[in-house]
Amino acid sequence: MVRRMLGAVYGDVIGSYYEVHQTKDMDFPLQRDSMFTDDSVLVAAVCRTILDEPDPVGRFGAGARAKAYAARYRQYYARYPHAGFGTMFAAWAKDPGARRGHSYANGAAMRASPIGWAYDDWDQVLRQAKASALPTHDCREAIRGAQAVAAAVLLARSGAGKAQIAARLEKLTGYALDRPLSAVREGHVFDSRTAYSVPPAIIAFLASIDYESAVRGAVSLGGDADTQACIAGAIAEAFYREIPAHIRRFCDGRIDSSIRMVMRAFAHQFGQG
Repeated sequence: MVRRMLGAVYGDVIGSYYEVHQTKDMDFPLQRDSMFTDDSVLVAAVCRTILDEPDPVGRFGAGARAKAYAARYRQYYARYPHAGFGTMFAAWAKDPGARRGHSYANGAAMRASPIGWAYDDWDQVLRQAKASALPTHDCREAIRGAQAVAAAVLLARSGAGKAQIAARLEKLTGYALDRPLSAVREGHVFDSRTAYSVPPAIIAFLASIDYESAVRGAVSLGGDADTQACIAGAIAEAFYREIPAHIRRFCDGRIDSSIRMVMRAFAHQFGQG
């Protein structure tokens, strides 16, 4: 069996409409105007980087691998400049001489999930996630968020239970993941800071019963819906191992063919079993 590994992209598509039209309702309708955004573009860029340079990163090799990630981010930005990129990322991507960015927003976390599929070793996943973050998010908060998402996918696909996933992530990041989703939702607002937005996305997965409820839970926070659903969807696909057919039908036609091709190649390489 080859997994499709589109859980992150589907979450992005479903959440895209609700990034602007926030909702606190789990039973929101899927919207015709939904589309892929920069989240999907950069997930695909990470996939392409790993396909081209799959070798493990050594203990002190994150900086060198970060250059490969940076080149792909710039390439994919140039292909999809109108996909909803933030102004800071766009300025960095358009300047080949730009130094590392130090954003503490959730952009590094949103794109890190493929790393958890591609590598089986815990330390390697953390090194790769750091390398993937460094070009634009060279700060501890953002790096930890990227590592949390990649590690969650690794744990989920490896058969860990939710309690074990939560415990390992809490130890890694210091996130408090034991709050009920309903309590998180109550006061949650749009805020893209990693430490604010990534833990609720993980909690949406932890509170779920299947892929769809994980994505719906993330969107229903009423926050950065596409990114939080991208994160929750990635972990949920790794854990539940299937995505409902009606979700696939809704999303597939809204994803650019080039992105689908990269994701298909990545799934063929790393999604066996």
